[in-house]
Formats: sequence, C-alpha cells, structure tokens
Amino acid sequence: MAELELTGNVRRPHSTVSRSVRRVLGVLAALLVGIIFFLPFYWMVSTSLKTPDQTFQSPPAWIPSPFAFSNYPEAVNYIPFGTYVLNTLKVAIPSVFGTLLSCSLVGYGFARINAPGRNVLFYICLATMMVPWAVTMVPLFVMFKALHWTGTYLPLIVPHFFGNAFYIFLFRQFFLTIPMELSDAATIDGSSQLGILWRIILPLSKPIVVTVGLFEFNRVWSDYLAPLIFLQRREQFTLAIGLTYFLDRDRPMWNLAMAGATLAVLPVLILFLVAQRSFIEGITMTGLKG
Repeated sequence: MAELELTGNVRRPHSTVSRSVRRVLGVLAALLVGIIFFLPFYWMVSTSLKTPDQTFQSPPAWIPSPFAFSNYPEAVNYIPFGTYVLNTLKVAIPSVFGTLLSCSLVGYGFARINAPGRNVLFYICLATMMVPWAVTMVPLFVMFKALHWTGTYLPLIVPHFFGNAFYIFLFRQFFLTIPMELSDAATIDGSSQLGILWRIILPLSKPIVVTVGLFEFNRVWSDYLAPLIFLQRREQFTLAIGLTYFLDRDRPMWNLAMAGATLAVLPVLILFLVAQRSFIEGITMTGLKG
C-alpha cells in the first residue's frame, strides 16, 4: 500500500510538469505562427511610412527613419480614392444583403424542412464548391455580355442573390444547432416557414449572420479579378483596381501603394474588431451537428 502511494506521488508531479511543458510549447507555437502571419501586415504598414529611397533600400529597413506620414494624404490625392471607396460600397453592400438573404433561405430549407431528396440536393450543392471560379469566368462573361450587363455593377451584384455553397453550408450547420421544438411550437401556432425563419431562427442566429456578412464583405471589398473583367470605365473602378495605378509606372510608387492598401484594410479590420465576439461564436458553433 505504501509503495502504491509512493508511486502515485511520484507520477503526479511528472504528469503536471508534462502538461505544463505541453502548454508552454503550444503557446510558443501559436506565438510563432501569429508572428509569421503578422509580418506581411507589418511590412505593408512599414513601407507605407517610408520615403521612395527607403522603399528600395538594400538591405531593407524594418523601421522607417524618418516616418513619412505625408504618404497617406498623397496617396488619397493621387487617385480618386473616395470615388473608388464609394464604388466598392455600391457593390459590397447589396452583395452582402443578397448573400445573407439567399443563403439563409436555402440553408434553412436544408436544415429544417424534411423533403424527399433533401440530402442529395445538399451534397450536389456542396459539390459546386469544387468548381473554381476561373472555370466559369468565360461563360459568365459571355452570358453577361449577351445581357448587356458588362460595364455595369450588375454582374458583380446579381449572382450573390442566387446563393453560395460555402455560406449555405455554414447556415445549415448553425440552424441544426437550434432546437427543433421551437419550430414545432411555431407551426402549431399557425406560423409559416418564412415566419419561423424571420421571427425565430434568424434572431437566434446572429453569430452566423455576422460571420457570413464579414466573410462576404471582405471578399467583395478585396476582389480584384471580377471588377477588372466586368467594369470598363475608370470612374466605375473599385478600390482594389484603383490601387494598381500606383504601380503603373517605370518606377512603381510602392510607398504610396502600401499607404493606400493600409487605408483599404482599415474598414475590414474595424468591422472585425467590432463584431469579433459574434464572429468567433459563429465559427465555433458551426458544424456541431452533421
């Protein structure tokens, strides 16, 4: 008996030390990964505060000296920055609304409505995620050109009202975590499926609504290829295209380009900081049920 107690007393400190070592190693690994992901952002901000000579300095300077804060007003004045921001918002806001509307409806159907072939249709929907946008790019351009939509914002907005497989998946998985008894009680009270979705399900689904909204806003805000293909006039261009004018020279103005890019990142960063609690909750709760 004494031998067993001695053995147990010896093993407990060893186990505690092992857990502590694993925890410290995990924190160090997370810190290293965080630094790696933070470096590009730091380099962008650092370059935005450099003079042209410092930008091309070799070896590169990690800390500008002196700080060229004038790069920011110069970048805003060099291109019609405000116009490009408004153009981007003209595309982003209706795109986010269309995505939330269409994907929540389809996700609700897959999650809460029992219908023959529901799972088969869901798997077919997921299979469309395997088709890269580059494959459909040319057919979409031909179709929108036939509709005389090229040169307008319609090709950038209308497709978002027809759903997105990834966001439909996120909505479905989150809706599955909501007790079915709530829907049954509303059905007994005479509520329609749309009424259940609007009055019960969506008010309980703020985290996933915020998550999908942030994902889609960030995607549209930083999209470069689609506006480049479908827009034709410079006054229509979005911010992602407008920033390329800093590089359209024999000697690219990287400091002004990075200043413009830093300003372009700020709205998405602020949105995430404001809604990060709902965003994290939406990510962690999605997929709890299959």
